[in-house]
Parts: sequence; structure tokens; C-alpha cells
Amino acid sequence: MAKGSAGKAKANTPMKIDIRKFRIDQGEKVRLNEWPTRVKPICKSKEEYEAILASHVQQLEQQQEMLYALDEYALLVIFQGMDASGKDGAIRHVMSGVNPQGCQVSSFKQPSTEELEHDFLWRAVQRLPERGRIGIFNRSYYEEVLVVRVHPEILATEKLTGEIRHEKLKDKDVWKQRYRSMVDLERHLHQNGTRVVKVFLHLSKDEQKRRFLARIDDPEKNWKFGAADIQERKFWKQYTSAFQECLEATSTKHAPWYAVPADDKHDARLIVSQIILDELGDLKMSYPKATEARRKQLEDIRKTLTD
Repeated sequence: MAKGSAGKAKANTPMKIDIRKFRIDQGEKVRLNEWPTRVKPICKSKEEYEAILASHVQQLEQQQEMLYALDEYALLVIFQGMDASGKDGAIRHVMSGVNPQGCQVSSFKQPSTEELEHDFLWRAVQRLPERGRIGIFNRSYYEEVLVVRVHPEILATEKLTGEIRHEKLKDKDVWKQRYRSMVDLERHLHQNGTRVVKVFLHLSKDEQKRRFLARIDDPEKNWKFGAADIQERKFWKQYTSAFQECLEATSTKHAPWYAVPADDKHDARLIVSQIILDELGDLKMSYPKATEARRKQLEDIRKTLTD
């Protein structure tokens, strides 16, 4: 379970965080009350954190440019977590250096009337990244086995088949079918060039309380807080159970979940950026080599420009 500290950074040398400590292996049992929400600080100072993050951001910029030039793969990064777990901040800081033309962020809230006319995966499929691009899902189709599981009355609004509507399926079978659909989708994406990385920002209940209070105390953050946040907090145990089963059922070799300790925002952002860097690095990309015909075309253009 708890896979230890991420270690220390060497002075003046960008550190390499071992992301295996946070990866949930296929078939692994997950007990979130045993999984850390905080690790030994990765950095000794804010300056060190900023230096490492800047290095990661620069590397991500280079990898994204190569991804775009190669135009063979796409990367989908999914963020899930309790309210105030830091999803927005992680996306904003980690992806700050990536060319907006090569990255798209999608947020998933309550389904629209049009989306409810389709199966539960449809709206997410519409927003999958093209080859050469990075797609970020701030929440995702996994809400369908998280918030919908905690509030199963939502199923009544989803225009499901008669078999489910008439309760011929046991409750647990509904979620098993959805897990299977998600895993099948991610396997299909992997086989067709889209790499899927899933990040669960693991926040403690005490830290969520502290962040909620900070939002109330800071006028510039009041807009982030609403009565619904407090209502959902009452279902903490139910959400924990739903997350545990989801992580166990859908973490696979080709699309793993990473349970990232989120009580320290700086540590979480560094771990997330390392996860994305490692995934892109595993593609072993290089810039496309020009063909003989292309080199001749470039030489002709050179002559035109220099005449």
C-alpha cells in the first residue's frame, strides 16, 4: 500500500521522482485509509520546489512539441478527487508551459439534456484529444461510478434500458458493467495510439476542511465555495468506498491509476508532472526525419529565398 517517500532532491540537480510508489497495479487491493495523503516533503524550500517544477514544465513543453510534430500518439490525462483536492491548481501549474494549440482541457459537470440522450461515455468521447495533442479531463466519465454511485437516484435521469430501469440487474452489476465499459474504452484507445494516465488526488478530510475554511476567509476565493460542497462532505465515507472499488476495478497495465498524496499541493504537482513526463518519455519520441523528396523540396525553397 503506502509506497513510501518520494525522496530528496540533490542540490542544483532536478530530481527524478519514483512514480511507481504511487501507481496502483492491476488487481491491487486499495485501502485508502492506509494510503498516505502526505509524504515526506520532496523539497526543502519554496525556491527548490519552483526550480524543480520549472524544469518539469520545460521538459513537458519539449515533449509536447515532439508529440505534436510526430502526430502519431495522443495523451489523455484524467484527474479525479474530492472537492478541494487541487485538480484545478495541478492542471494550471503543471501544464503552464504547454502550447495551448497542443493541449485541451475539458471539465465535466452535470450532463446536459443532449448528453443524456446518449450513453454515459458519449460526452467524454467527443472531447478525446487528437493525435499529436494532450487532453486533460478535469473529472471525467468516472463520475458515473463515483457521484452517481453515491447518489444512485441520478440513474433515474439517465434514460437507461428497461433491464436496469426495472431493477432486473443487481445494484453492484450496474457498476461492474460500467467499469467494464471504461476499461474496454481505455484498451481501445491504447491500441489506437492514445495513452491514458489517471490521477486520483488523495486528500484527507482534515485538509479538505482547512481548504474550505480558507475559501471562506479569503474574499478572492469565496466564489469557489458553495453549500453543495458541504452537503457532499457528509458523504465522505461513501465516496471513499466508491473510489476504492473504482481504483481497484479500473487500474490496468495500459491505463493505470496513480493515487497521489494531495495534502501538500507542491508535492502533488511535482508528482503529477513527473507522471506525465514519464508517460511521454516511454513513447521514445523523436522529430520526424525528412524524406529525400522532402529534403529536395526544402533545398528548392532555400534557393527561392536566397535568389
